[in-house]
Amino acid sequence: MLLAIDVGNTNVVFAVVDKTTVKHRWRISTQHNRTSDDYMVWLHQLFLIAGIDRATITAAIIATVVPQTTFNLRKLCRDYLRLDARVVGQAGLDLSLRIDMPNPSEVGADRLVNAVAAHAAYKGALIVVDFGTATTFDVIAADGSYQGGIIAPGINLSMDALYIAAAKLPRIAIEPPNAENRVIGKSTVEAMQSGVFWGYVGLIEGLIARIKQEIAMPMTVIATGGLATLFERHTSAIDRVAPDLTIQGLALIHVRN
Repeated sequence: MLLAIDVGNTNVVFAVVDKTTVKHRWRISTQHNRTSDDYMVWLHQLFLIAGIDRATITAAIIATVVPQTTFNLRKLCRDYLRLDARVVGQAGLDLSLRIDMPNPSEVGADRLVNAVAAHAAYKGALIVVDFGTATTFDVIAADGSYQGGIIAPGINLSMDALYIAAAKLPRIAIEPPNAENRVIGKSTVEAMQSGVFWGYVGLIEGLIARIKQEIAMPMTVIATGGLATLFERHTSAIDRVAPDLTIQGLALIHVRN
C-alpha cells in the first residue's frame, strides 16, 4: 500500500491508499520544526488503531507547499518505513502533465497534483477550486494541460483578519448566518457571518464566471478541500465535490512512476 502525504500551510494529511482507494486518512497541524520522530510517534498510534502493519506500506509520495517539512518527512519514510519517498517536483518524477506557464516551477505542488487527478476523473475543460489556507482556482484544458489559475485568501484568513483588526468584533464560525439564508444580519454575529460566508460565495461565483467567460467553452467545476461540501450546498457554481482529489492525484503519480 501507498502512504500519500499532502502538506498544506495549515495541515499535513497522511493517507493510506490501496491502488486508488483511500483506506485511511489523518491530519496533523503543519509545523516547520516537527521532527521525523514526532511524526512517527503520532503515526504509529494511528496505525495501531487502524490495524495497519507498517510492513504493508511499500511506497510513499509527498506533495508539499512548505519546503521546510520535506527533509523530516523523507527521513520519517526512510528511518521508520524503510522507503525512499518520492517528492512532487523532484527531478525525474513524471507527472504526465503539460504546464502552460512561463515558469512552471513556481506552480504549487498541490495544484499540479489536483490537475492530474481531475483530468483523470472528469472529461473536458475543468476548473478545480481548492479550499485551503488560500483558495485556489486552477484551469485544466480538455487535453489535461495546466493553464494557470487564481489564488485568493482562504475564508479562514479573511475571518481571522476581521477578528484581529476590529477590537469589538468576536471570533465566529464559518457558516450561513441563519436557517432562512437571509443576507441581512439581525445581530453583529449574523452580520459578520453574512459578510464572510455570502461574501465568499460571491467571490467563488464571480471568479468562476470570469474564468468561464475568458475560456469561452463549457467547463466542469470541481471543488476540494475541507469547506468544499459546505459551499457546494449554497451555490450552483460548483458541479462536483472531490474531497480526496489531492490524495488520488498522488496515487496516480505514484502509479505512473
